[in-house]
Amino acid sequence: MSAANSQSPPPARRKRNWAVYILGWMFLVLGALGLFLPFLQGVLFLAIGLVLLSREVEWARDLRARLLARFPGLKTKVRRAEALARAMAARWRRGGAG
Repeated sequence: MSAANSQSPPPARRKRNWAVYILGWMFLVLGALGLFLPFLQGVLFLAIGLVLLSREVEWARDLRARLLARFPGLKTKVRRAEALARAMAARWRRGGAG
């Protein structure tokens, strides 16, 4: 094992990983509640949580891949939504709203 592999990610990266992990689980919980409460969009929150967790957790990555293989029509929509989310996050990080 090389020295580069044994080093942990920088603190800012670790903090972002935890933020994504916590947000992903929060969206999954909201999605589960939304399946029973009429004022929450359960499926939407479940999808957002799954996409967030798929960046950090193996089982979510596998589930996302299976869902995209099962429903190929969703693949382009998911890719477009991810590109939009990346662009919005980049703009937010730069501090500009438009």
